[in-house]
Amino acid sequence: MIKVAPSLLSADFSCLEKEIIKVEAAGCDLLHIDVMDGHFVPNITIGPAVVKSIRRVTRLPLDVHLMIENPEDFVDSFIDAGSDMITVHIETLSALRLKALALRLKLDTKDIKLGISLNPATPLSRIIPVLKSVDFVLIMSVNPGFGGQSFIPAVLPKIKKLRKIFKKDIAVDGGINESTAKKVINAGANILAAGSYIFGARNIKLAIERIRNAGNSAD
Repeated sequence: MIKVAPSLLSADFSCLEKEIIKVEAAGCDLLHIDVMDGHFVPNITIGPAVVKSIRRVTRLPLDVHLMIENPEDFVDSFIDAGSDMITVHIETLSALRLKALALRLKLDTKDIKLGISLNPATPLSRIIPVLKSVDFVLIMSVNPGFGGQSFIPAVLPKIKKLRKIFKKDIAVDGGINESTAKKVINAGANILAAGSYIFGARNIKLAIERIRNAGNSAD
């Protein structure tokens, strides 16, 4: 099943509640929330307080993408704020630290899904040792830090290789539109995070449907 996750980085933050209501009414499956610290990536976005506010206005699952250094120090704050899914980067922590985090979350009474993400230049081999410890993988198809970037086609073989060895959810984030959605779905991805293509669309419902059904479209 293909799921569409509007990336709130591209939303109008002056009316964020209205933006969330629009994409929820348009039939999206979850919300993708980028958290940036100005260190791991050259940008600063939001913290737990904003996630808590988002939680109050929607029932959609919240995938909080931690593009930050030392993510373990902040995971609990984002879970307490209402996150349903936490995504951390393999570039920011070792396999041992990731496994320890996964174990800690499993021992918690809260049902939180843990994902591992990797940048376009990071080889797939970096995450293979932790695949059994995570619930999903997020493959970046742009260099993280800013929205509105162009899709990097070189990640497609990475998605195909991952799908052969990983049966759980594979998400892709960056430069997703109707055309690139078809490519990543055919490669094996099933969760697509899209920002400007959705929030910049005149018809948001149609934009979401086009992404969800892109794998069924003719060449």
